[in-house]
Amino acid sequence: MKKYLDEIVRSLQKIIGFDSALAAPEEGMPFGKGAAQCLQAFLSLAEGMGFETRNYDNYAGEVLFGEGEEFAILCHLDVVPAGDGWTHPPFGGDIEDGRLYGRGAMDDKGPAVICLYCLKALKDSGFAPRKKIKLIVGCNEESGWACIEHYKQCAHMPDTGFSPDADFPVIYAEKGILHFCAAFPIAGAPFAKLRGGERTNMVCAYAAAEGVRDTEGFAAFGLTCEGQTLAAHGTAAHASTPDEGDNALQKLLAFFARQNADVKRAYDILFADILGLKALHDETGALTMSPDVADYRDGILYVTTDIRYPATMRQTDVTDRLDKAGVRYELLHCQPPLYNDKNGSLVRTLLAVYEEATGEKAEPIAIGGGTYARALKNGAGFGPQFADEPATIHCADEYITLENIEKLAKIYRLAIERLTR
Repeated sequence: MKKYLDEIVRSLQKIIGFDSALAAPEEGMPFGKGAAQCLQAFLSLAEGMGFETRNYDNYAGEVLFGEGEEFAILCHLDVVPAGDGWTHPPFGGDIEDGRLYGRGAMDDKGPAVICLYCLKALKDSGFAPRKKIKLIVGCNEESGWACIEHYKQCAHMPDTGFSPDADFPVIYAEKGILHFCAAFPIAGAPFAKLRGGERTNMVCAYAAAEGVRDTEGFAAFGLTCEGQTLAAHGTAAHASTPDEGDNALQKLLAFFARQNADVKRAYDILFADILGLKALHDETGALTMSPDVADYRDGILYVTTDIRYPATMRQTDVTDRLDKAGVRYELLHCQPPLYNDKNGSLVRTLLAVYEEATGEKAEPIAIGGGTYARALKNGAGFGPQFADEPATIHCADEYITLENIEKLAKIYRLAIERLTR
């Protein structure tokens, strides 16, 4: 794969150049212009390599290689919003100190481009897969999976495959995902306006309240104050791992909870966890809860929260507790867990590939993140995040190292070859 590395880097820089975060739809562009242009550029790149491609109405696309039973590699080209705090242009593809920076470098444009070049390398070598490989790229993974639903209406989703949009060594289970918007009436609100957060699956990095009557003691909560405006700054992270971030909304609500009983109730439920939701756990880990988007209007504080619940549990294990507490809420997005046999052929093959490529002995793991793998009957998440390296997904200055581009190319080529020969 070494001879393709320069091409991979240049192509990834080009694909990163598109701001493919969810935007207002335009004619023929359901997720905005940037996502559609990014998809078209990716498919054009594949066509230039001699592959057959299909574009499903700018919802999703696919690259086809081989004949026979279908096998999926599921990636996505959309990204979360860039957010603040970058020291490199988020859509510039800058390279510095062996790192290629840009939104999507790891999640998930980098792996998508690398897997495409793995197909090219196999094709150039004369490899003839005994399966029809479908490299499927969606444009709405971060904001609802409408791309996958549309793909299933237009094409056939394979039963088996992997998604390079998770962690190594190999993912056998993914927690269930539940997004809900809770409505908390606030009597005598100590603020006129309050907003925070950008996306449900990103830890809130900034929140602010205006028209604040009493700002005494703000500094103790890590807030900044300008007149009647209080602001909280935090650190973004993926909502499936909220402890890796610093939630700005938590700081702001903690301050107002001292002044108002209704705000305290919201804080106690969402952050103090008086309902005991975080006590739910199994072999795949404990439930995580990340309240990430807030908006106060018409006397009601609306807070949208990301929950990842253990893979052997049910959605009702969460909602029953909300119901009993009398929380008024609306379910926005729900995905059942993924739970595979650790000793099944797919998981064992991917694990063997990882061990061979890295020289490390490993075991399958479970994660809180939700990948396209759960769109398959038999799917697994497989990289690109190595356990011993910093996770920059959904963070400012997201990057992929040039060294890891080479390592991933080796791993994914070997995996594709083993699973389709």
